[in-house]
Amino acid sequence: MTEYKVRRQRALAEVIRSGPRASQDELVQELLALGYAATQATVSRDLDQIGAVRVRRDGRLSYALQDEAPAAGSRLAAVFRDFVRSIDAAGNLIVIRTPPGSAHLVGVVLDEASLDQVVGTICGDDTIFIACATADAATSLTAELRSTLA
Repeated sequence: MTEYKVRRQRALAEVIRSGPRASQDELVQELLALGYAATQATVSRDLDQIGAVRVRRDGRLSYALQDEAPAAGSRLAAVFRDFVRSIDAAGNLIVIRTPPGSAHLVGVVLDEASLDQVVGTICGDDTIFIACATADAATSLTAELRSTLA
């Protein structure tokens, strides 16, 4: 990684910490004001590399760094309440539906929660598949996850 890239990513992290930024274009403009020329594609890669995620703050989606996020349990409940539309068991799988573009965020939070019943997750744009070892584990975890929606 080049020194310029490291400095740009540090600047990006500081911009995110300084206040809510809803779009990558906004971040591009902030970086430009700080003297860092970057395209939207570059900012997108940088966001991924620094571990930034989109979260809902005061009813508005914005970028946040994972170290600013709440603890895994409370974060799981908060993200589920904001982004999960449905949770259904299908054999040893659990299918979670989200609004378009939100499955990755929910999947990251699920993975960070390190739930014992989860063997693995696969995320698409608006759907997450959770594999459990058994159908009973999937049924139990489905009930547990649904309780976070209440």
